[in-house]
Amino acid sequence: MTTPQNVQNVQNAQNLQNVKTVQTIQTDVAVIGAGTAGLAAYRAARAAGKRAVIIEGGPYGTTCARVGCMPSKLLIAAAEAAHELRHTAAFGVHVDGEIRIDGREVMARVKRERDRFVGFVVRGVDGIPAEDKVSGYARFIDNTVLQVGEHTTVRASRVVIATGSSPVIPPPFKVFGDRLVVNDDVFAWDDLPRRVAVFGPGVIGLELGQALSRLGVQVRVFGLRGGVGPLTDPAIKASAVASYREEFYLDPDARLGEMHRDGDEAVISFTDLSGNTVTERFDYVLAATGRQPNVRGLGLEHTGLALDWRGVPVFDPATLQCGTAPIFIAGDANDVLPLLHEAADEGKAAGENAAAYPKVRPLSRRAPIGVVFTDPQIAMVGQRHADIEPDSFVTGEVSFEDQGRSRVMLKNRGLMHVYADKASGRFLGAEWTGPRAENIAHLLAWAYQQALTIDQMLAMPYYHPVVEEGLRTALRDAGAKLAG
Repeated sequence: MTTPQNVQNVQNAQNLQNVKTVQTIQTDVAVIGAGTAGLAAYRAARAAGKRAVIIEGGPYGTTCARVGCMPSKLLIAAAEAAHELRHTAAFGVHVDGEIRIDGREVMARVKRERDRFVGFVVRGVDGIPAEDKVSGYARFIDNTVLQVGEHTTVRASRVVIATGSSPVIPPPFKVFGDRLVVNDDVFAWDDLPRRVAVFGPGVIGLELGQALSRLGVQVRVFGLRGGVGPLTDPAIKASAVASYREEFYLDPDARLGEMHRDGDEAVISFTDLSGNTVTERFDYVLAATGRQPNVRGLGLEHTGLALDWRGVPVFDPATLQCGTAPIFIAGDANDVLPLLHEAADEGKAAGENAAAYPKVRPLSRRAPIGVVFTDPQIAMVGQRHADIEPDSFVTGEVSFEDQGRSRVMLKNRGLMHVYADKASGRFLGAEWTGPRAENIAHLLAWAYQQALTIDQMLAMPYYHPVVEEGLRTALRDAGAKLAG
């Protein structure tokens, strides 16, 4: 009797027969991808006493180090230096003469320091035994059989998919040809351009947009759905938009007209914030419109796994297991929490579960935390405003406009909301924009993970004068509303 499974088995056998291999590797765990999640998965599997190999088709070095969080912070640091020099007069400190920004020197430092960070990762990879590293792009031939290039077949007992993600390019933008770039391309520039249009006011778009603007680039940031960074609280979103518009053009809900390429320029027509139709020319268009998991070309159709609309295997977010198969997916490839520390945690959990399969256990996730390195910074901790049951919580608020230390530093922009459960008084989360949010976010993440109440948080010490006193003001506001 012919069944779908029989047909699949025959197809898999034919796939194996059609593959010309030079060598075959037998292993307990095969990890596809040598980024943050993949390296963590490999090391966890090895620590569990299992034989493991890691397969990588591209250059070694994580997304964060090579084209993500580290080079972007280098560009932001240069932008902050330029911005501070322009704004010393309010302190009575006057910088005489023209402030000159040398784009080539800026980008040279970005690349030089970026390469140092990548070097740290590569040196870590160099410590992996040569027999555990397989170079080439992998594709599934069966659930646990992988073909790497045309030279190696890997037969594993379990597989971890940690292939990362890539920028999404909306089809209409392809009209710009090589004038269209993604964030990866920005860090390959030898010099700064004069004019850049940024599509997507998310984390990447806001960070790079503001940094380029502060470095003297004419910037326009366009959004199409009204979003600003990761924010879901309407009041915080409005505060953020007002702050950024003081520096650069930002329209989170842009109305676009014709877009085309003219020579070496991108031409975009749009309705500006005053309602006028304008046409402007740009040297580059930066698409910061999101990322998608790198699963195309993996041959997942040969696994029998259920796939979602993106072609990503359906998996359990708790265990990272794909269905009941000995296949696990971690890091940006699963698109749950595309952050470095989460990718490392997921990679470790996926490696441990792959090693222990079929005995798998849930991943113990840390408190949600996110930071956007703009000025003012954006941060989110715990539950998002949009995800909390309406009428079940109170909101504590503080404006940083009159907060003592913030005014001292002339960093007094931003608004914070903290959320507390009406029934228990427990701290539920926070969204805000303001100074030193990256530091305050860690305090709040620790409080959330410890399930502290507002009263318990107010019982903690607060030095004077510090920006954290602003947090105390918001907590006091929440406490008063809980008591009332």
